[in-house]
Amino acid sequence: MATINDVPNPNKRNTISLEIAKDWTTRWRAMESDYNAHNDCRAFNIPLIDLQEVIKEEGVASVRGYIGVEKQIIEGEDVFIEKLIIVGVDANGKDMITSSDGVTLDIGGGDLYDFTNPCPNMCDDISPLNG
Repeated sequence: MATINDVPNPNKRNTISLEIAKDWTTRWRAMESDYNAHNDCRAFNIPLIDLQEVIKEEGVASVRGYIGVEKQIIEGEDVFIEKLIIVGVDANGKDMITSSDGVTLDIGGGDLYDFTNPCPNMCDDISPLNG
């Protein structure tokens, strides 16, 4: 099965670029009005490593999750996969990411994490929350 997605060369730390995060979150906001009527995203399975890495960042008081949609082309068809992008948040409630140009993260400007998997397919079929 041929798969093409809009994540160029994912790196080893489970991070994604600011450009990808902006693309996914913009797509989610653009599609959300009719997306939910046709898709069944109920939850996200978040790998522990994502949370461990974000909370290790100096100054993190909490984390914030942004909803996005990744576009993949599988066997010539557009397939959209829900994403939860995780960022560190400081004590003032501000995302701990900086970007001088609005496209790429500044060096030392924080990280954007995503290796989440939407439910379905990563679901607990017997959970009362997945009714």
